[in-house]
Amino acid sequence: MEYYFYIMTIYTTEITSDKITSDNPLHQRLYRAYVEALQFINGDVLELGCGEGRGIDLIEKKVKSFTALDKIESVINSLKEKYPFHKFNASSFPPVTLFSDNSFDAIISFQVIEHIKDDVLFIKEIYRLLRPGGKALITTPNILMTLTRNPWHIREYTSESLLKIALKSFDNVEIRGITGNDKVMSYYDDNKKLVQKFKKFDIFNLEKMLPSGLYKIPYEILNRLNRNKLKNQNNALVSSISVDDYFLQKDDSNNLDLFLILKK
Repeated sequence: MEYYFYIMTIYTTEITSDKITSDNPLHQRLYRAYVEALQFINGDVLELGCGEGRGIDLIEKKVKSFTALDKIESVINSLKEKYPFHKFNASSFPPVTLFSDNSFDAIISFQVIEHIKDDVLFIKEIYRLLRPGGKALITTPNILMTLTRNPWHIREYTSESLLKIALKSFDNVEIRGITGNDKVMSYYDDNKKLVQKFKKFDIFNLEKMLPSGLYKIPYEILNRLNRNKLKNQNNALVSSISVDDYFLQKDDSNNLDLFLILKK
């Protein structure tokens, strides 16, 4: 049933659902970024790549206004209906052509930059859109903890490579990371073991050799099978992981996600 639901909606293993049990550990990990964002944001806030609106209910309580962009028009239309007092636009980026310089007090963009072809321009646009003193928050997977090639990603980053891009536009930058407690890392270790078993069958090295467009098909099938197997092996663990099992800490090679803080 979970797989049927997955193929009938926008959700892939990349666009994680809060309604699919096997997605729960990753959903909670991604949600943690919004929880941490509350300590940094205020005023007029822009989200670049809002997806289905995972963190809007949290963010709207803290800000003066909320504006969001995403390239999936059907999602944007649904968000317009659900949140009529906020502003949503269907748009690809960069550049961000809809807004003038110095338009926002804060910008958030979670798990987006790895999908952006011109990441230098992306951060340059964030700088342009921020008001003086404004802050931007960016999260992205830590490549040192990635278990397999993700064909949805153009690239992934280390702390050093992400900082190098950020410093082209910003002078004031800080990098932290989102990690998890023992429960989270137990799930990560179980996941790693299963992924390694799957890789043994890749005798033609398709993970590395197939173009991204073609590799997305086996990646989606195997990733979903993997998550379902993890749930079936230990449903109690998969179901019990909550947002409180993740936390923000100093930069560390073992962090699951990089958490970049930029100040104009």
